[in-house]
Amino acid sequence: MIKKEIFVGGGQDVDFPQNGPTSSGGIVRATVDSFTLSAIGIYQVFFQVSVSEPGQLILTLNGIDLPYTVVGRATGTSQIVGVALVHTSVINSILTVRNPAGNSPALTITPLAGGTRPVSAHLVITRLQ
Repeated sequence: MIKKEIFVGGGQDVDFPQNGPTSSGGIVRATVDSFTLSAIGIYQVFFQVSVSEPGQLILTLNGIDLPYTVVGRATGTSQIVGVALVHTSVINSILTVRNPAGNSPALTITPLAGGTRPVSAHLVITRLQ
C-alpha cells in the first residue's frame, strides 16, 4: 500500500508518527508532532524532511519560534535539513518542527522521495547538558 502525501500548512507542525530507538534521557513524545524535554538543559536537535517544493522549517519551543533555527531551500525537491542547539529554561518544555506561519503554499511531504521505497522524516534530539 502506498502512503499518500501529507500537507503541512504555514504555522503547522511536522508529524513524526513513528518512534525510532530511544534512551532514558528524559525526552518523550507528547503528541504525533511534539516532544517533551523534561530537564532544563542544552539539546542538539537534528531533523530532515523530504518535501516536494521550496520551503522553510523552524524549531519551536513551548509554541515560540526559535528564529536562529530556520532552514530551507529556494528550489529543488530534496530534503530540508536542520541542526541546532536549543536551551531550555523550564522543565517539560515542548519542542516541535514547524512550517513557519505565513509560508505559502503548504509543504508537501512525499512518502516516495527518489524511488519506490517509503521514506520517513527524521528527528534526533540529544541532551548535551
